[in-house]
Amino acid sequence: MANTPAAGTEVFKRSPKPTVGIEWEVALINPETWDLAHQAEAVIATAQQIQPDIHLEKEFLQNTIELVTGICDSIPQAVAELDRDLAVIRQAAEHHGLVLWASGGHPFSDFRTNPVSAKMTYAEIIERTQYWGSQMLIWGTHVHVGISHEDRVWPIINAMMTKFPHLLALSASSPGWDGIDTGYASNRTMLYQQLPTAGLPPAINTWEQWQGYMRDQAASGVISHTGSMHLDIRPASKWGTIEVRVSDASSNLRELSAVAALTHCLVVYYDRMLDEQRADASNEAGSAAAGALRNSPHQLPSLQPWHIAENKWRAARYGLDALVITSRDTHERWVKDELADLVEQLAPIAEELGCARELQLVSEIVDKGAGYQRQRQRFAQSGGDWKKVVAATAEEMSTWRPLE
Repeated sequence: MANTPAAGTEVFKRSPKPTVGIEWEVALINPETWDLAHQAEAVIATAQQIQPDIHLEKEFLQNTIELVTGICDSIPQAVAELDRDLAVIRQAAEHHGLVLWASGGHPFSDFRTNPVSAKMTYAEIIERTQYWGSQMLIWGTHVHVGISHEDRVWPIINAMMTKFPHLLALSASSPGWDGIDTGYASNRTMLYQQLPTAGLPPAINTWEQWQGYMRDQAASGVISHTGSMHLDIRPASKWGTIEVRVSDASSNLRELSAVAALTHCLVVYYDRMLDEQRADASNEAGSAAAGALRNSPHQLPSLQPWHIAENKWRAARYGLDALVITSRDTHERWVKDELADLVEQLAPIAEELGCARELQLVSEIVDKGAGYQRQRQRFAQSGGDWKKVVAATAEEMSTWRPLE
């Protein structure tokens, strides 16, 4: 008889290549009120009649549809798949008199009027989390990158956490909430971390530690209502990937492709750096090895947990105007300067991965402004009318096209 993994134990399905997959949460909007519409089930059914093999998922709220790519070799391939599926659900939404919209959060909709989907686990989440769980009118973009072995997962995740503010600042698009400007670039980030299974990853360095952590979460009932931890960056063992969940939902595929390209390139960059770091360690012995490794140019970056938490808050608050902590010695730089350097540093990997043009769009966002900046500007221009902000953001989904 085959051995059955214990409760909370994960078997990581190793990926031989650094493949990529994208999950994009989009919402349905009533174009007369510009409020959220609770017709995801009907729109998904219509979309499946148009294209039977389309991969769409019902989400936590009845106003949300999640577009899910297959396992792709490149960002352009994944974005092309999203573009194809988006055309189908746009047609289905129009059939029901609705429009599509995506952002990190809706600026004026009342959470009390937005029902969750008819799924027992969702009802259990609301029962457990009460007020905070009911407020989750938020949407994100999740990027999966294939990893060859589970012992690589946590070193790469910890390195990725040093670039948390970069990914968030670039994608931040949720300044409004309950009819007010919150002052935050990503209010979604602040809301989502209120859930007990969400937020920054715990202090974990190895796969064995992660297994022990997940067994504890299962034994204590923490994940009995969800089945998993909804961390900002986490292992996705079923797919053999690292899943990066930092980013607000992009309002358009052009900007989504930039965020996804940066994510893909960073994971692959740190995956290769890990090989170099381990090679440095194996070439030395004893105490000399420790000293050599500390001074190695291939040492994966790391930050203290308090610096990571501070950077997360700064990016959520200030977006592209954030001053972020870049070293364990508490050096700081403007995130815009950091992003400019990353585009240059990652260019060779982007060329190899087939997303060089998409990575260059990071500079376009920095130069022209992120989603939260456009929303805030339109809010001011309209004399404080969030409906016009939602309408303008919805228009971006059809006019801000991905690269051909």
